Amino acid sequence: MAYSEKVKDHYTNPRNVGEIENASGVGTVGNAKCGDIMRMYLDIDDKTHIIKDCKFKTFGCGAAVATSSMATEMVKGKTIEEALKVTNKAVMEALDGLPPIKVHCSLLAEEAIHAALWDYAEKHNIKIEGLKKPVNDIEELEEDEF
Repeated sequence: MAYSEKVKDHYTNPRNVGEIENASGVGTVGNAKCGDIMRMYLDIDDKTHIIKDCKFKTFGCGAAVATSSMATEMVKGKTIEEALKVTNKAVMEALDGLPPIKVHCSLLAEEAIHAALWDYAEKHNIKIEGLKKPVNDIEELEEDEF
């Protein structure tokens, strides 16, 4: 299984690792089959809807860490609407590809963005056009469990 240099770089030097205290939106997603779990934190300006900061915590393989790292880089500085358009395919392309068996990691990164945006929308009682309620196959984890 060959990984691109970008995947290796984002795995060994992940960007934006950590948490955002009092985050505007937090999304946790996981894949029970592979055991990968991602939690994405967004700091969104309430007036401009621009994502000022984005951090993540991921429990999983190198590809899961790399896709989380790349996804945070891709949404930082974007509006909510622009962030919603960051797809798993875009994350994979930004990383110069993933082995077929690791494509699900990029899907988790997309789902984590959407879950954090959903949380933001719920907290602010707004509707984000095109955003659907996340479907998750893991139970919500408490902060100290992750």
